[in-house]
Amino acid sequence: MGNVILEVKNLSKTYSGITVLNSVSFNLRAGEVHALVGENGAGKSTMIKIIAGVEKPDEGSEIYINGKRETRLTAARSIQLGITVIYQDISLFPNLTVAENICIEKNKLFIVNRKEMKRIAQETLDTMGVKLDLDAKLGDISIGKQQLVAIARAITFKSKVIVMDEPTAALSKAEVEMLYKIIKTVKDKGIGIIYISHKLDEVFAVADRISILRDGYMVACDDAEKFDNQKLINLMVGRELRFVSMQNEEGESEETVFEVRNMTCEPYFRNVSFKINKYEILGLTGLVGAGRSELAQAIFGMMKPQSGEIFINGKKVYIKSPEDAISKGIGYLPEDRRKQGLFQGHSMACNISTVTISRHLNKLGLISKKKELQTALANINKLSIRPNLPTINIENMSGGNQQKALFSRWLETNPKVLIVDEPTSGIDVGAKLEIHKLLRQLAKSGVAVILISSDLPEILAIADRILVMRKGDIVYETVAVNATQEKVIEKGLMGSGREIG
Repeated sequence: MGNVILEVKNLSKTYSGITVLNSVSFNLRAGEVHALVGENGAGKSTMIKIIAGVEKPDEGSEIYINGKRETRLTAARSIQLGITVIYQDISLFPNLTVAENICIEKNKLFIVNRKEMKRIAQETLDTMGVKLDLDAKLGDISIGKQQLVAIARAITFKSKVIVMDEPTAALSKAEVEMLYKIIKTVKDKGIGIIYISHKLDEVFAVADRISILRDGYMVACDDAEKFDNQKLINLMVGRELRFVSMQNEEGESEETVFEVRNMTCEPYFRNVSFKINKYEILGLTGLVGAGRSELAQAIFGMMKPQSGEIFINGKKVYIKSPEDAISKGIGYLPEDRRKQGLFQGHSMACNISTVTISRHLNKLGLISKKKELQTALANINKLSIRPNLPTINIENMSGGNQQKALFSRWLETNPKVLIVDEPTSGIDVGAKLEIHKLLRQLAKSGVAVILISSDLPEILAIADRILVMRKGDIVYETVAVNATQEKVIEKGLMGSGREIG
């Protein structure tokens, strides 16, 4: 293993009197993968932002890059020193080509030699063992391929440190395997990788060392082989955490709360029908592109179906827009919380109250900050949102706590139906369990819950019935207690025609 190329000592950071990093020490060696794990809100994102020069640490913190102490690290200086961060929401240029994105740092004089640019880009991709169309616009290729372009750009820029933040969140299984091979190639070049992921199987697959953050403290750091799943989870959450099945304990009900009949929205899905009975969570799964998210968006009025009917408590409702859906008692937690859910740059309190804004006005018809704060504080206590600071910018919160804030937004509407699309993507095991409990509590209170997830253990653990979609059709329906991962995967891959299992 190589020399230490990045080191932080006594790294601390405080926001409005709340400490999110407390005297953290960490180092990265050349040619190693050092996994950084912890619950949402543990301080991982803040630590990376400081290393990237985006945030300033508190006095007394020390940062060393290539053995030299950096006292005024800025984003530009960090990049200059060879640190590249590949964020979960990839920061590339969708209007530029693959080659242009890979070589963006090479064009500092604004003189573009396209032949040389394509040569360099192709050479980098060949080194990685990746085949991509160099002339394709980045916005036209999959998120998984965009992730590969981001890595190629870091290699072309001769980065010494690459930070990968939840790099497989949007990758297929084949793309994940490709990423593992690329990581080995990058390591062989002497590049150090900080790997952040909540998927512990991935951590063990790629990491040489693992560091665990909890509540802003570094609680452990050792070779990956010294840990196992349970030990890692215990260190992350500070207690033993075991997942248990959370199916309906209220008993079967014949009362239908929500129903969709023969809904079609070509080319995404067709003739979709299903019911949700009282106390029930309906799990909806299938491969990416099966039409799951589009179905949710059509129900919520974001897409216009060609046909179909929706019933709530036996009464037919007409939904032409999200406003209609909200007024009828339908809530929707989207898959991409950053682009579709959050109001970036605004406070947690603002994000929670935005759908119920009419309840937060004063006598002059203006937004009452006092009412907003009261609502936010109530939800902070109810859902254990951290930090417990209603005025914090939502962008400075961890993914799991951002997700809790979005849940709070819909809880404030007292929904009759709640659709949640990949609600625990990029969220740690502790927060995931809390969200599972919340969904079950909602179903117990009579809310019809539709859980869309690619995480089959999650679907099997908390859904009561499961629908599998394939190429826009529902091909399999089963009660969760009779389902297996193998059967669900098989139907998602090869199912045809609706089968009841």
